[in-house]
Formats: sequence, C-alpha cells, structure tokens
Amino acid sequence: MAHQFYFNTYILDNLPAPSTGFDVVQDISEPRLRMYITSRGVKTFFVRKRVRGKDKRILIGKYPDVDIEDARSAVPHILENASKKPPVRRKKISFKQFLDLYLANKVRRGEDSHMKLVRAINRHLGCLFDKKISEIKSDDVCACVQNIRGVAIAARMQELLQSVFNYALEMGYVKSNPVAGLEKIKQNRRVRPLNKAGLQRLISAINQVDDTILRGAFLMQIYGFAPRSKIFAMAWEDLDFNHDMWNSRPLSDRAIVLLQDFPQDGHWVFPGRGGMHLIDPRTAWRRVVAAAGIPNLTMDDVHKFLMRRLVWASDKEDLRANINSLLDDVCAPSI
Repeated sequence: MAHQFYFNTYILDNLPAPSTGFDVVQDISEPRLRMYITSRGVKTFFVRKRVRGKDKRILIGKYPDVDIEDARSAVPHILENASKKPPVRRKKISFKQFLDLYLANKVRRGEDSHMKLVRAINRHLGCLFDKKISEIKSDDVCACVQNIRGVAIAARMQELLQSVFNYALEMGYVKSNPVAGLEKIKQNRRVRPLNKAGLQRLISAINQVDDTILRGAFLMQIYGFAPRSKIFAMAWEDLDFNHDMWNSRPLSDRAIVLLQDFPQDGHWVFPGRGGMHLIDPRTAWRRVVAAAGIPNLTMDDVHKFLMRRLVWASDKEDLRANINSLLDDVCAPSI
C-alpha cells in the first residue's frame, strides 16, 4: 500500500530511495496523484485508471521537471482523456509508416541502442512493412515471428509488436491488437555463471594478458561499472582525475589507479585499429575466461553481476563509496 502524505517540495526532495525495486507514495491533497521512487532516486508522478477492463498507470512526468501543483492540476484532465475511446482514423497508413511514428514518439534509447533496434526491426519485421497496419491480422504476426531464428530475438520482436499495436490502438489506427491473443514465446533463461570466487579467478587471468590495452579494457569491465560499449569508447577528455569522475560517473579507486598508469597520448583510452577505439576483442576474451575456468562468461555477465550487487545512491560521493566497498568485497585483496 502507498504511503500517504501531503506532497511538498521539502518532503519529495528528501525522500529516501529504496535499496531495490521502487516505492509508491500518494498525495493527500489529490489522492489520485501518486509517485514512483526507484532505487536510483528517480521520482515520477503517475495516476491509475481502469481503462476498458485493464488497470492502466499513466505517467505524468518526472519530479522536479514537473511541479507538484502542475501534476495535481493535470490529474482530472488525464483521467478524462483516458476514459475516452480512441478515435478511429479513416486514413490508412502502412506498418512501416506507423513504426517510424512509434520509434520517434515512444522509444527512448541512446544512439547505439536505437540503431541496434532499427537493424533488428529491418531484419526481422520487413515482411510487415508494406501492409496497412489496420489490415494486419494475428496470422500475419504469427507467421512473421515464426520465421525469426532464435527464441530470444523472436520473443523480443513479439513483445515489440505488442507494444507497437498497443500504441496504434491508443492512436486509433487499429480497433484491436492482433498480438494480444498470441501465446507468449517461452524462453530458457540463461544462467549467468559468475560468483565471487569466479570473479577473482577472472581478475587473475586478465592480469596474465600480455597486451596492455586489452588487459586494461578487461579490468575496466570490472572497475568501471559501465557496459562494455561505454568502456571501450572511453576518451581521455571525458576523465576528470581531480574529481574522480568519468563524465557524470564516479570512478572507483581501482579504476583511477589503473587509468593513471596509461599513457595519455591519444584520444581514446583503449585505442583500436584505424584510429578508432577498441570494438569487440571476443577472441582475446574467450582465452581469458577459459583460463579463469568460466568458458561461457560474457562481458555483459560481469557488468550484470556487479550492478545487481551495487547499492545505488543519488549522491555521487556516496555512490563512489558504495562502488569501492563492493569492489573491496568481491575482488582479490590486491589490485
């Protein structure tokens, strides 16, 4: 049950973030107004409304970008609009045209992630592009998804299609969602094979790598608390050793010691071929994880292992302290 109190700036500014998941609080002045607080300290106003038999949570905006009084005054208008049936638009558009609208209005990703999604869409959903979105049936969607190789990507594409058609339903381009009645694709979730002892063996194996660039890049997978694409694209101009920061990210003590030993004579911290940064040293990584006795380990596994254990804090100094404490706990005693 949500905690209830009168929303004001002092209380909302000082609300503690939960250690995991999210908390919900409710305004006494406007009981229909509620707020999510995530473990990362993000606070978002929302309202709940039962729309056509389904419980719907409608986001108003993030605090403090949206003022408390503005959020309160927006509640009646949002609930009134949620109760209206979507207008049926007579003008028909193709699935590809509507998909472009969906990507522009509903998808919030970084540039690399956005391009990866577009490539996946072009590769797997092209059979639907020329069809009118209002004429696509469940059989069309089912046939498209069944032609996708790989259970995981097929499941993700089906989830994407469901979201696209939900938006089309909301916008009035379709009268029903053809994906809603399809059975969800069952996935055998991969078990990430890393534990504390394995991480220490991994560090020992990385330290045996002769190539200085690869050794540093692999160690930063552990010390940097960022996805591999961010680690490999690290630039010297983004590092501030005076304040122990990498752009807006705090750097761990181990990361600082590691990076300060590198010659700062180029643009990239981990340079690759052709003047670019390191891209994907998968062969070298396979040798490292084989030496560590964890042959199925990916660099993403390392990032996920550490991020699941990190206690998030909105204050950068507190977050840095938590990062250092975690690394001291899970890594070998010496760097």
